[in-house]
Amino acid sequence: VQLVESGGGSVQAGGSLRLSCAASGGIYSRYCMGWFRQGPGKEREGVAVISFGGGSTIYTDSVKGRFTISEDSAKNTVYLQMNNLKPEDTAMYYCAARGFGYCGLSRERFGYWGQGTQVTVS
Repeated sequence: VQLVESGGGSVQAGGSLRLSCAASGGIYSRYCMGWFRQGPGKEREGVAVISFGGGSTIYTDSVKGRFTISEDSAKNTVYLQMNNLKPEDTAMYYCAARGFGYCGLSRERFGYWGQGTQVTVS
């Protein structure tokens, strides 16, 4: 499985960005795909995950009500719409995927990772 992120950039606080993650090499229904982030000097943390083809989602508390994860199964793509961005959202954002079963925010459970896309909020 190969994952390619896009859509990062620099925005002012209160602004919005949409990240995209295009998957290739075999993503199947009920695979878990998600977004993780790693800020300066911080550990990588789970932001949001979605059960691909099923639609169930989980968010970390700090982004609830501001971020939305969604999928386009026809394009094998997952999105992260980020609204009302805050400086503390500044981080490298990574797309991740794993197979059937677990679909949560624990990064150790994910085996496929993208290269990351930088989000900077000032």
